Amino acid sequence: QVQLVESGGGLVQPGGSLRLSCAASGIIFSSNNMGWYRQAPGKQRELVATITSGGTTNYADSVKGRFTISRDNAKKTVYLQMNSLKPEDTAVYYCKLVNYPYAYWGQGTQVTVSS
Repeated sequence: QVQLVESGGGLVQPGGSLRLSCAASGIIFSSNNMGWYRQAPGKQRELVATITSGGTTNYADSVKGRFTISRDNAKKTVYLQMNSLKPEDTAVYYCKLVNYPYAYWGQGTQVTVSS
């Protein structure tokens, strides 16, 4: 059974940093593409960043230059380093694993950016 467990969310002031982690189990992690998504209250879930099994990354325009996605295949973990956080980054952040044709989601972790 595939499980994804996010951690690292919390309350941070504008301009601050957080690092999210997503640990996977029950699957061969290294051969799958991973992604981070977020959903703010009243809005649709949106893509934040993705990383392929080969390490190619892609970012939403709103986070380019501020967020960095990475993966550690030995630890079966994907990370999202978030710097220069803004109030509009406030959302529940979810990780996603794609094992075509299936997709798996974590339970989400809350990130709140506020002074």
